[in-house]
Amino acid sequence: MVSSGTTAGLQGVASVDALVATLFRDEGTRLLSLARLFVDDRTAAEDLVQEAFIRLARSAHRIRDEERAAAYLRSIVINLARDHNRRGLVSFRHRPPAAPDAPSAEEHATETEGRQEVVEALRALPKRQRDCVALRYYLDLSIPDIAETLGVSTNSVKTHLQRGLRSMAQTLETKQ
Repeated sequence: MVSSGTTAGLQGVASVDALVATLFRDEGTRLLSLARLFVDDRTAAEDLVQEAFIRLARSAHRIRDEERAAAYLRSIVINLARDHNRRGLVSFRHRPPAAPDAPSAEEHATETEGRQEVVEALRALPKRQRDCVALRYYLDLSIPDIAETLGVSTNSVKTHLQRGLRSMAQTLETKQ
C-alpha cells in the first residue's frame, strides 16, 4: 500500500489532490460514522477524520496502489480514534463531564431506541473485535477489505467477527 521508496508512488500535486478529493467525496461521511463509533464527541470524530485526510495527503506520494488508499485511510481513522481514547482515559479524571452533542438531523432521523445500547455493547468489545464488527456492519466492508484495512488475515477477521457478535448478543440479552 505505502512504499518505502518514492519511485512507484503517485506523482505530482494534482494527482495527490485528486486522490484526496475523491476519497473525501466517497468516504468522508462513512469515515465520520466510523469515528463516531469509537468516540463520544461528534466534534472529536470530525477532527479525527480531518487529521486522517491530512496524514493521507502528506504520505500520498508513497501510495503505489490507489485502490488500497481507502483501506489505508480507514486504518488511519481507527488508529487516531484509539489514540484519542487512550489520551482521553488519562485526562478523563481531570475534566468535568462534557455536554452531550446535539444530534444532527441525519442522526436524529436514523436513531432508534436500542441504538445506544448497541453502540455501548460495541464499545465494550476488545479492540480487534470492535474494529472488525464496526468495519463489517457499519461500513459494510467485505471480509477481505477488513483484513486489508487492519493488516490481518481473513481467517482472523472471521474469528474476531464471530467472537464480537457473540459477545454483543450476550451483552444485549442481559440488558433486556
